[in-house]
Amino acid sequence: MEITFVHAGYKGRVLVSVEQTLTPSILGAPDSAVDLANCTATVEFEGRGYLQLFGWVQLVRSTDNAFQGRSFEMDPFDPFELYERAPLPYCWYGVLPKLFDAPSRNERVHLDWVAHSYLAALPRRSDSRIVTPLLGFSWGFNVADDRKVTVAAASVLTASDWEAHLPYLRECYPKWSFMEMSVGAD
Repeated sequence: MEITFVHAGYKGRVLVSVEQTLTPSILGAPDSAVDLANCTATVEFEGRGYLQLFGWVQLVRSTDNAFQGRSFEMDPFDPFELYERAPLPYCWYGVLPKLFDAPSRNERVHLDWVAHSYLAALPRRSDSRIVTPLLGFSWGFNVADDRKVTVAAASVLTASDWEAHLPYLRECYPKWSFMEMSVGAD
């Protein structure tokens, strides 16, 4: 899937691929990721230098999360325990950051797992803590009672989807400002 955006007057696009994980080792994922979904989102952008600084905000709703699937929470994946020491809403950030995720589960029981992934422009001033979403997409998988896995294709999220997350994001990150998402505009 391709999603286009405009930021600072320059065009960009995100190429999203959602696949079933067949060989976890090639992804650096544990064996318990086999048959579940994995997602890669690559950013291409005409702007250069500091204009290429972006971040990915990812929220997950799963029937085995802290809310038992009733609502989204920040993606709990933190392999280096960075977010604990540097609380920020991004799971990946930097110059043209690539989003990658390959969830795993040791048990194959009924599970609905959905991620909302948002590309945001990083502030150009180091003293600003502002998240400006540019686009979003949803992806995930389902494990049925018979253990069969169905991977959900990526689909574009709307500004309303982002707005639904704002109370939670503002509660989790009170020192950050979360802007509205204006789809298709700069």
